[in-house]
Amino acid sequence: MGIFDIIKNELIDVIDWTDNTQNTMVHRFERAGNEIKMGAKLIVRESQTAVFINEGELADVFEPGTYTLSTQNMPVLTKLKSWKYGFNSPFKAEVYFVNTKVFTNQKWGTPGPVVIRDADFGRVTIRAFGTYSIQIKDPATFLKKVVGTNQTFTTESIAEELRSMIVTNMVTAIGNSGTPFLDFASNYKKLSEYCQGELAKEFPEYGLDITKFLVSNINLPEELQKALDEGTSLNMLGDMNRYQTKGMVDAMKSAANNPGGGAGGMESMMGMMMMNQMMQNQQNQMNQQFQQQNQMNQQGAGVPPPPPFQQAQYYAMVGGAQQGPLNMQQLQQFIAQGAITQNTYVWKQGMANWQEASQVAEIAQLFGAVPPPPPAQ
Repeated sequence: MGIFDIIKNELIDVIDWTDNTQNTMVHRFERAGNEIKMGAKLIVRESQTAVFINEGELADVFEPGTYTLSTQNMPVLTKLKSWKYGFNSPFKAEVYFVNTKVFTNQKWGTPGPVVIRDADFGRVTIRAFGTYSIQIKDPATFLKKVVGTNQTFTTESIAEELRSMIVTNMVTAIGNSGTPFLDFASNYKKLSEYCQGELAKEFPEYGLDITKFLVSNINLPEELQKALDEGTSLNMLGDMNRYQTKGMVDAMKSAANNPGGGAGGMESMMGMMMMNQMMQNQQNQMNQQFQQQNQMNQQGAGVPPPPPFQQAQYYAMVGGAQQGPLNMQQLQQFIAQGAITQNTYVWKQGMANWQEASQVAEIAQLFGAVPPPPPAQ
């Protein structure tokens, strides 16, 4: 190589970037002092855009292709630096390569449980997960509003910001859809399309486009999901009485394991309500059997059977809600649990107004049949 070739190689420069990663969105071309020689070769590959920055100000943008840098193809820099025609000296500028490919399989998910209102279960907490794909559509906007002066900018650098936008829109979509939780699985596509449409309005602010958005899973807390699974299994057996009995037993076990606790109190109340329903069912069955037996005994005698024994049916205000109708055995169960006290208001058919339990003779005597709480140890 002669001396002429050595001088020529020093004057001609090549500016390019080959991406060997899967997540780099922007890369700043590094060279000593950011000094670029006029006549340097700029290579911009497919799915790239090269952006020149002059003293912090956006200058020329180059789409894919090969360029020999000159005042003719750098009009903005020429104007900013007041170059005269035929300028041939080295100059300083920052060169950023922007990766415009589609970044696929980006993960999103709720950072914690999110509270929603469901038609079947009321207020419940859910978690949601999925994937999305993004692409830089406006390199200049992305550099100015997102990248700043970072030498390398990856998908992880903006993931948290995008995740917050996604979760906000996701929760809004679920709330506006009115879809019951049990129908979510069959509506993932509908929710995905809605969210993508909403996000497509916000992503351009960052110079981005969301090319795909998918909801992969929406799930309930483990406790509620387990209860649903158990209920489904028992319903398949067609045994609703068994389901009620199991629920009552579970609630009573939980109450026994959590004496005095808030959760234990709620489970105890649920247990009493389920016991109330179960006892009501048993009472109805006993009445039916009594009627059938009387009909058999009186058959052929021409004497109509006597009406079945009817216990008094009371209603009571328990925990701010009306419970009933309750027979005497059920009332005694509530009294034993402490849900009904002497000051609890009760009513039955024939009474003019609600009265305190202590003022109704047949209920007042039940309090004497309930032992007082054991002495403190």
